[in-house]
Amino acid sequence: MKSMSNASAPLKTLSDAGVSIWLDDLSRTRIESGNLAELVENSHVVGVTTNPSIFQAAIGKGEGYEEQLADLAVRGVTVDEAVRMMTTADVRAAADILRPVYDATEGRDGRVSIEVDPRLANATEATIAEAKQLAWLVDRPNVMIKIPATLAGLPAITEVIGLGISVNVTLIFSLDRYKAVMDAYLAGLEKARERGIDLATIHSVASFFISRVDAEIDKRLDGIGTADAAALKGRAALANARLAYEAYEQVFATERWSALAQAGAHKQRPLWASTGVKDPAYKDTLYVDELVAPGTVNTMPEATLQATADHGEITGDTVTGGYEQARADLKAVDALGISYDEVVTKLEDEGVAKFEVAWNDLLATVTTRLQGAEVK
Repeated sequence: MKSMSNASAPLKTLSDAGVSIWLDDLSRTRIESGNLAELVENSHVVGVTTNPSIFQAAIGKGEGYEEQLADLAVRGVTVDEAVRMMTTADVRAAADILRPVYDATEGRDGRVSIEVDPRLANATEATIAEAKQLAWLVDRPNVMIKIPATLAGLPAITEVIGLGISVNVTLIFSLDRYKAVMDAYLAGLEKARERGIDLATIHSVASFFISRVDAEIDKRLDGIGTADAAALKGRAALANARLAYEAYEQVFATERWSALAQAGAHKQRPLWASTGVKDPAYKDTLYVDELVAPGTVNTMPEATLQATADHGEITGDTVTGGYEQARADLKAVDALGISYDEVVTKLEDEGVAKFEVAWNDLLATVTTRLQGAEVK
């Protein structure tokens, strides 16, 4: 195993191929130990993403949060406020670590994402208000506010972009919803332009989820149990992502986009999320090696980052030549009676529910810890 400090021809090759490597994790321990700075320095990490599950894991362990928890307990804050104070403090600190990357890339990278309260996923106005509040609380130019790509999230994306706030759109599973996300982004840029906001200050990524698609479709293929079904395992998620990239190329070649680009706008980059494999039978760098394309982001859990550094096989663009095969793979899955629309709808519903459960678990953990801090 190569050390992460020498990391890595594969990570450099990936970066040189136009893929921005972001870390899908954050904790106070990672910040205060210098680990995050080390990953930026030595492992080509140029961004960080967080979600409710990540914060639940970090704060649930509790390391590094004791002093802040004690102060919050003394002040008698609500549990919701305590969670926001802790999570935004971590995001602010991470943003400061990544600020040199942000400056060097003129805002393209060096980004840290924080998600709106997942309980608001189906409430447009509350999502807008929460996004504004989070941007104000973190108070760093390199923060990105994560908004889920639910039907209620789409108009929120437009309005928040229209206010000049950079957005990471999350929980995208379907091609149709992804196209709606890109439309919401362009509509937001048009609003910002009408308001006189400099479009060059706005950045966005669209987080297209990968491994969960295979996990759900593979389960159904196993249920069918034929040789044809087995041959399609591990193909649907890559096919879905490749066709998403094709849609991205098409949207950002339109006259509508061209007018915005001339006003200084940046493309909304596709971000491959959920890139740790869920099936141990698959190579652990599958969703890195096979999703290399210029102008994309791959946000990786640390295990996937380490695996890529050690034995990733980065062979150049593995996306743009594969559109016809991708269409054929999804068509073959459909021909076996597996409904694409049913799968992606189920995954979106589950994604929102999982983050809501994680958030509620986080609130419960912090409630207990605030009570413990008060006793002392």
